[in-house]
Amino acid sequence: MGLDPKSFGLTSGIFWGGFLLVFTLISVNTGFGVEFLNLVVTLYPGYEISYVGSLIGLAYGFFDGLIGCYIFAWLYNKLEKKFSK
Repeated sequence: MGLDPKSFGLTSGIFWGGFLLVFTLISVNTGFGVEFLNLVVTLYPGYEISYVGSLIGLAYGFFDGLIGCYIFAWLYNKLEKKFSK
């Protein structure tokens, strides 16, 4: 049974983007998780730990999750077909 790349990618994009949005807002208000988000700052240009940065993180996270997991599901399906014979 294969994975649907579109559904898998879209779901992953929503989760990763939503996580970055919520986690950044929590960090702005409480200071919790700054160490993790400092690593994220190095990955996404323009992202910062702020209210505006949370929206930028949402966009980056959505597209990163969408593209990365779409490719993962596509590759999984190709390998599954090859090795299931």
